[in-house]
Amino acid sequence: MRDRSIPVTETQGREVFLQRTGDEKLVIRLAGSWCTKAGLPATGPIAEELSKAPPRAVVFDTSAMSAWDTGLLTFLIRVTSLCREGGIPAKREGLPAGVRRLLELSEAVPEKSDARAREIEASVLEKIGTATLSKRDTLMEMLGFLGDVTLAFTKLLRFRARYRTSDLLLLIQQAGAEALSIVTLISFLVGLILAFVGAIQLQQFGAAIYVADLVAVAMVREMGAMMTGIVMAGRTGASYAAQLGSMKVTQEIDALATMGISPLEFLVLPRMVALALMMPLLCLYSDVVGILGGAAVGIGMLDISPTTYFQQSIAAIRIVDLAGGVFKASVYGVLIALSGCLRGVQCGNSSSAVGEATTAAVVTSIVFIISACGIFAVLFYLLGI
Repeated sequence: MRDRSIPVTETQGREVFLQRTGDEKLVIRLAGSWCTKAGLPATGPIAEELSKAPPRAVVFDTSAMSAWDTGLLTFLIRVTSLCREGGIPAKREGLPAGVRRLLELSEAVPEKSDARAREIEASVLEKIGTATLSKRDTLMEMLGFLGDVTLAFTKLLRFRARYRTSDLLLLIQQAGAEALSIVTLISFLVGLILAFVGAIQLQQFGAAIYVADLVAVAMVREMGAMMTGIVMAGRTGASYAAQLGSMKVTQEIDALATMGISPLEFLVLPRMVALALMMPLLCLYSDVVGILGGAAVGIGMLDISPTTYFQQSIAAIRIVDLAGGVFKASVYGVLIALSGCLRGVQCGNSSSAVGEATTAAVVTSIVFIISACGIFAVLFYLLGI
């Protein structure tokens, strides 16, 4: 006689054994408590045993079983269905009398072909409506958050907002001085690329000197603010979402609300102020570094003297261009802080939700920055700036 155990998902004192007898019968021995709350074992090992060496009959042994309910009935229905598909008789003499009666009752009336619930595919209109309602709820939540932030900012102007000055100073340092290295690298490379692309085209017309104009105007008007915003979205905006998301998971935000402290004033407001103050400065720094990147190409590749290059750059820059770029950077900073804090506050209560909130914050920030850049381009054109 062969005896081997079939693994189950959750034993909890329950066991299943398969035994081959000398007269080619398969004995399924059930032991322990067979209740629904413990879950049901998989019937895959039994199906494999029946298919590789079909027995003459299947019999059950429940002498070691301590308790049962409808969970046992469900398991036996699955086993008998496997036996029926293989043309193998299933003997029920070893089952408790109550189980045999329930099995007979379940087989007394055949199951209707349409008795089981079928999944109905939603129509196109239903899918559109569901998506619209979902977007509406998201939009309303964003507008509510924006309204709460506006009220908190009003309290700040009235010197009634509750936050720690030390937190604000630390956030200013993190969003300002600690971001200089990455802003330097990206801005220098952007200026270098602009100059290199412009040089290839302008050299064809003998106008290589205008590379300085191209780089200066592009960096001051658009690229300095936009590239700084994208860098800060991936660096600082993601950090804000991760910080607030972790606080949400550990219930620190709920604790602040319980103590009567507004989380928006204590956590969101300092981050918005810090980023709004640092973004214009980082933008000006990015403009200078980008022009230096263009000078590396203009001076080193086009043989333009440093004096001529920088004089040409200064002559091409207008005050209105510089002011417009700084204004854009301030708006981008507010959008990044809003996106990061919003996604952090919306974070779920699991560790995986923190990563999802961080990703959503970066995507939302970049989308807002690009959209705002397009809006500013149209407005400045209409204003003649």
